[in-house]
Amino acid sequence: MPLLFLLAFFNILCFILFALDKRKAQRGQRRISEKTLHLATLPGAALGAWAAILLLHHKNRKAAFWSITLLLTLVQGAAFYLLYTSLGMGKAA
Repeated sequence: MPLLFLLAFFNILCFILFALDKRKAQRGQRRISEKTLHLATLPGAALGAWAAILLLHHKNRKAAFWSITLLLTLVQGAAFYLLYTSLGMGKAA
């Protein structure tokens, strides 16, 4: 259960960073670097990143950004799968 709260926190934080960058872009202010946005996606926050990309229409035309985000999503999915199966949670009772 604590893992779920931690993941929720990182996903919300990631979404907020994307939203802040979107606002800065609209106002012509100094932006949050793409590297920082990708680093925010790393700790299991791919869902928050995709939510921001799709709901806020932010970074949705940059193929390179999508590619890296997709790669991070696949790596996170594989890591969660391995963690889930290694803890024996994937076995039927």
